[in-house]
Amino acid sequence: MKKTLLLMLTLTGLYSCTPSADEIVEKAMEQAGADQFDGKEIRFDFRDKHYRSYRKDGRYLLERSFQKDSMEIRDVLTNDGFERFSNDSLIAVADSMAVRYSNSVNSVHYFAYLPYGLNAQAVNKELLGKVRVNDKPYYKVKVWFDEQGGGSDYEDVFLYWIGQEDFQIDYLAYEYHTNGGGIRFREAFNRRNIDGIDFVDYRNYKPAAQKATLFTLDSLYMNDGLELLSLIELKDVKVGPCEDCK
Repeated sequence: MKKTLLLMLTLTGLYSCTPSADEIVEKAMEQAGADQFDGKEIRFDFRDKHYRSYRKDGRYLLERSFQKDSMEIRDVLTNDGFERFSNDSLIAVADSMAVRYSNSVNSVHYFAYLPYGLNAQAVNKELLGKVRVNDKPYYKVKVWFDEQGGGSDYEDVFLYWIGQEDFQIDYLAYEYHTNGGGIRFREAFNRRNIDGIDFVDYRNYKPAAQKATLFTLDSLYMNDGLELLSLIELKDVKVGPCEDCK
């Protein structure tokens, strides 16, 4: 009886030492400076477009701008919806295209600021276990979304490899369903802290074999089973106080 009780107490102690998925993500957000976004304006270039965002007291603006022929196109996504401007003049956009543009703008900003936003009400999290990647210990966390409040891509599923000691996200993977669907694996590099907020770039991979699944991508990565598709690099990142937050 005493031995059984001792075993139960030992197992309970070991289990309690492992934080929950919510706690792990909260620590990752804290480490990355997610509490520094409010009142800050962020600007960066990604490929051939310029991006700008700010958040203030629950309000947000996500923007991208680029040249098209002789016009400057500016796409603006806020709490109130989507608008497109051409040379600062508001232009009409069909509902179907507004959804497409909104998703495109939101996607770039979403990945640029991770893990910011992973504590939103529509986000679900599950700790899949503890793993080692390149001899570093990680928590492997699954993230998925409720249909209500989860956006148009709520069916997408994400995995995050969060360091057990530093709570940094060094790898992420996701399964998407647009344009025929697929799975991707990203390796973080060029981590830098700007005005209290971490920014990283990514090497973007796809599996070399069609039979691969989302949950085995870390194993494929360590066994040369992935192909490099592209580099996801944020250029000229600037963070400062927001002078015109509304």
